[in-house]
Amino acid sequence: MIASLRGKPVARTPEGLVLDVGGVGYLIHATPRALARAGGAAETTLPTYLAVREDALQLYGFADADERELFVHLLAVNGIGPKVALAVVSGSPAPELRRAIALGDAARFQAIPGIGKKTAERIVLELKERLADEAVPISAAAGTRPHLVARAALVELGYSVGEAEQALAEVDPDLPPEERVRQALRAA
Repeated sequence: MIASLRGKPVARTPEGLVLDVGGVGYLIHATPRALARAGGAAETTLPTYLAVREDALQLYGFADADERELFVHLLAVNGIGPKVALAVVSGSPAPELRRAIALGDAARFQAIPGIGKKTAERIVLELKERLADEAVPISAAAGTRPHLVARAALVELGYSVGEAEQALAEVDPDLPPEERVRQALRAA
């Protein structure tokens, strides 16, 4: 297993990042945060996951160990392969995805291209128990319910779940849901 690679980023391709490690160029399918971390760096270290299939060996790279760990958990979900797991981990920061799983927020995963309603529900159902040992901070969980109310209001007004999340990310999370929606609408 290749757990991490340290080397010089030499190219970006549609498939990901090419990392030169001791004269060998490794193609790594990476999350946007991993690509940003490697961009412009003379040398970088990326946590990786080696997916072994009958016809290919593929490396997946992450910005940190938390992204990699969530990716591995996603691979254990029935019907989720490395490409879909990478899309999920690329969609939002790992702590936000963990909170969504803990709170049963399947809509958060439906906003990711390639994830339908059944797959989103399966992710939440199968990972909720596995990730139950990993505590969600009380302050984060308490602040999420008003966030879900505000997001639902924006979705009712025609926003996609992803657009609503993006709009709410720019608004003070301590405000009541009604005010968060007003400010999100003003900013748009």
